[in-house]
Amino acid sequence: MKKTILYALTMAFCVQTSAQTSITPEVLKQLEGSYTGTPAEKALRNAISNVGLQKMAVNQENAGAKDTDFSIEVKNTGITDQKGSGRCWLFTGLNILRGRAMKKLGIKNFVLSQGYLFFYDQLEKSNLFLQGIIDTRKEPIDSEMVRWLFQHPLSDGGTYTGVADLATKYGVVPADVMPETYVSNSTSEFCGHLKRKLREAGITLREKSEAGMSQKQLEQLKVEQLQTVYHMLVMAYGVPPTQFTWKEKTYTPQEFFRTYCIDEGEDLNKDYVMLMNDPSRPYNKVYEIDYDRHVYDGHNWLYVNLPIEELEPIAIASLRDSCQMYFSCDVGKFLDRSTGMADLRNFDYDSLLGTTFGMNKRQRIQTFDSGSTHAMTLMAVDLDSQGKAKKWKVENSWGAASGANGYIIMTSEWFREYMFRVVANRKYCPTSVLDMLKQKPVRLPAWDPMFSEED
Repeated sequence: MKKTILYALTMAFCVQTSAQTSITPEVLKQLEGSYTGTPAEKALRNAISNVGLQKMAVNQENAGAKDTDFSIEVKNTGITDQKGSGRCWLFTGLNILRGRAMKKLGIKNFVLSQGYLFFYDQLEKSNLFLQGIIDTRKEPIDSEMVRWLFQHPLSDGGTYTGVADLATKYGVVPADVMPETYVSNSTSEFCGHLKRKLREAGITLREKSEAGMSQKQLEQLKVEQLQTVYHMLVMAYGVPPTQFTWKEKTYTPQEFFRTYCIDEGEDLNKDYVMLMNDPSRPYNKVYEIDYDRHVYDGHNWLYVNLPIEELEPIAIASLRDSCQMYFSCDVGKFLDRSTGMADLRNFDYDSLLGTTFGMNKRQRIQTFDSGSTHAMTLMAVDLDSQGKAKKWKVENSWGAASGANGYIIMTSEWFREYMFRVVANRKYCPTSVLDMLKQKPVRLPAWDPMFSEED
């Protein structure tokens, strides 16, 4: 009798456990009941199947003419187009620099060569990866750092610090001195081949190290490997000039950069602060992402994490002084690409799908649902009577045919939910923020969610 009772209890427990951990026929029947197949549900299902979610979710209550006037707007420098490449970070940084050059040169139509600086970006990232393999040669190949290196030998994405380090080291040239190529406008195929070559070189370095090659010998081998990389880059992007003549004057790229793109004594790293709004981490602290740089001897991404209420006044102060800013966000969320409006009310997915999406910004970051994906140039803000932002405007790099003639307008609500980074000159930051930079940075690993490059 006792055995019978024990067996019954055991079976009941197993059924209960099964129901909780797997989809049993009983559970499936319960799930199937969530769709009743009413005429309204069938109509929605048919429409979604043929039209797609976004078009079906357009919120007609938010349709109509939008306010496109701004109380503070920095004059734009013209819309550029990154085409099929992930170089938004580079276009954004060079758009800011070319605005300065246009003012000094007294011209209206001018573009800096993205191909020139991207050539050196890919060369420097190749060196960063290979040197990283040498630095970690004693670690097991399945260690987290070595795995990360081989997973991310190189990309066409980046951040502000890449623009600052590359332009400072290599200078810049006008677009007609080193024009774009088909490959620079569509980088993924070539990047795939380059990454494969780098992984091959990386595994060779590890094998040579295991065979007894010294660090000095490994670094000599690395230079030989970089010769192959350089040759590949020339085939794809052209030969970067070391000197050029433009408008009857001869410059080195570094001379052109110092003459037209920065003020005397200005340092694109030391004089600027990257501000982040990341509610998943404590505010008023400084963070540094390990290995988040473009140049081995350059700067890791260092940022001050601020509440949005403290970040916005810094951005407004910069725009008041006609200073555009490097800005990045999760651009794809609630963006109407046809109008260039980023508005939380653009699409009503809740009503369409019969559910709610209730995560806040902190939770979206923690679950990898949201993060910085795209860099643009912050150029305008519209203020209310209390001096608070009503909406913002950015210069994008998707061509003049995208959005609002190449621009994106963001409501203040959208800005607070999906903006992540802005780079401001120190002179617009209050003393309290500058004092934070005296802290020892909290060092985060390269695989941290905030590492993701803008593309």
